[in-house]
Amino acid sequence: MERNFKFYLKLFWSTFTLSAFTIGGGYVIVPLMRKKFVEELKWIDEEEMLNLVAISQSAPGAIAVNTSIMVGYRIAGVFGAFITILGTVLPPLIIITVVAQFYDIFKENRIINALLLGMRAGIAAVILDVIIKMVKDIVKTKNIVYILVMIVSFIAAVVFNINAALIIILSGAFGGFYYNI
Repeated sequence: MERNFKFYLKLFWSTFTLSAFTIGGGYVIVPLMRKKFVEELKWIDEEEMLNLVAISQSAPGAIAVNTSIMVGYRIAGVFGAFITILGTVLPPLIIITVVAQFYDIFKENRIINALLLGMRAGIAAVILDVIIKMVKDIVKTKNIVYILVMIVSFIAAVVFNINAALIIILSGAFGGFYYNI
């Protein structure tokens, strides 16, 4: 992959547009990053993207920014990470600055409230799509241990309300232990 101005501009613009048109938080941008960098641009393969997302989830901070850092670094090193961070944080910074200026008008507007409610429904669908794809990938491995870890983790989160960070840490530790056996 040739690293020139056009390449870095494409890297920046990819993360900028993803971030600008992603409403609903970091978990929404992750499948869109996967689609862009794995399916469309083919700069990263599927398994590596899943690994980058897993690392991003376990690191402190916003998952969108963490994943952006990991993807940028993987594609183009430190400068690539800088470019993708910039592309990821600029849109929300601009949007939040504008919204803050007009907050009083926005909070009382029924149309804007209706739009936001509709967006939440769409966001839920996008997150569900990611979950289904990740479950399929785990089931495809036909590894009963990984499938059991997924089921136990789900039960721990939903039934016992255990903190997601603890579940991720314990699942990762178990995966490391299991892999080394």
